[in-house]
Amino acid sequence: MRTSMWGVVGLAALCGWMVTAGSADGAVFAQSTHGKPDVKSIDVIGFGPEGTLLIGDGRSAAIFAVSTGEGKSTAKPRGTIADVAGKLVASIGAKADCIEILDLAVHPLSNTVYFAVRKQDDKQPIVLTVKPDGTIGDFYLVSVTYGRVALAPAGGPAVSRVTDVAWADDKLVAGVGANDAFASKIFVAQTPLRHDAAGELHAAETFHVQHNKWETKSPMSTIMPFTENGKTYVAGAFACTPVVKYPLDSLSPGAQVKGKSVLELGSGNRPLDMFTYVKDGKEYVLSNTFRFHHERRPFGPSPYWTVRFDRDLLDEEENVNEKALFRLKGNEPATPKVVLVENYHGVRQMDRLGESEAVVLRETSDKKLELAILPLP
Repeated sequence: MRTSMWGVVGLAALCGWMVTAGSADGAVFAQSTHGKPDVKSIDVIGFGPEGTLLIGDGRSAAIFAVSTGEGKSTAKPRGTIADVAGKLVASIGAKADCIEILDLAVHPLSNTVYFAVRKQDDKQPIVLTVKPDGTIGDFYLVSVTYGRVALAPAGGPAVSRVTDVAWADDKLVAGVGANDAFASKIFVAQTPLRHDAAGELHAAETFHVQHNKWETKSPMSTIMPFTENGKTYVAGAFACTPVVKYPLDSLSPGAQVKGKSVLELGSGNRPLDMFTYVKDGKEYVLSNTFRFHHERRPFGPSPYWTVRFDRDLLDEEENVNEKALFRLKGNEPATPKVVLVENYHGVRQMDRLGESEAVVLRETSDKKLELAILPLP
């Protein structure tokens, strides 16, 4: 079913929806297959080279890389789409009276917005799309070119959830939660990918700045690959809320990776998304966050708030871990390198759109969700 978002009207009330960013063979795949991928759950989505959709599936303990077949387009989404959850519900049929929006990601070539959605009636995961002209589509995971990469070899640790997935130069990376003493894991698979191969899980140890101790159990809630002096790293952010960098080069199979905490955003928060961008010649990182201490100590009008920090903070080597920079000193900002972005209050999900904008899923004053385009701060 395909429907124009601007033409959907008269939708009945939703029941508690929730928010919980041609063939690609060659750059992406060394070996792929064609058919229906056995996706059991969708925790998160992202994109790799050539617009390849990356699906983190915790129940299958796998990452699926799926060719979307979408080419480059100059068209971009414009304006705001009110009650986007209601319009997505209407597009999948009358029986779907409520949905859970799990994640969104923007196709880097076509600018189509992809939504990972779980129907509340049968718990089935589906992928919906919103084209730049507002048309809703269903990206059917039925007859596609894809590759499946296991998160760990047979007999490895039991995976509970994929928290984020991304492409880092010549690596596929993911944040993973596992059911063992080192619950926080970083997944790495070398590319191009081979269908039904297994990647490597690395136990991640992190200095939790607020807790003033090294920890292994809390998985990072969002990850962001970056390059520093020709080397590949991944920045991860955790609840309560250190931003940590981990080296990815020269990791031996099964090796533990130890992070360097470079920034503390504040107690009582869980980062949701994170990406870099350049504005006026300077590079920044933008991260939206859920504040579970909002009622007791709000940072703004919504428990969903967004912070921008200077990208060069990730290059820090001396002031790390016990010496990491704090965003706040008491109730006041501690540094001009980290600022709260008021225009992004209420943003639950976001992804970059081109060089100067972001697509955001934002909570409105009436507790509904709108899809909006915001300038990067």
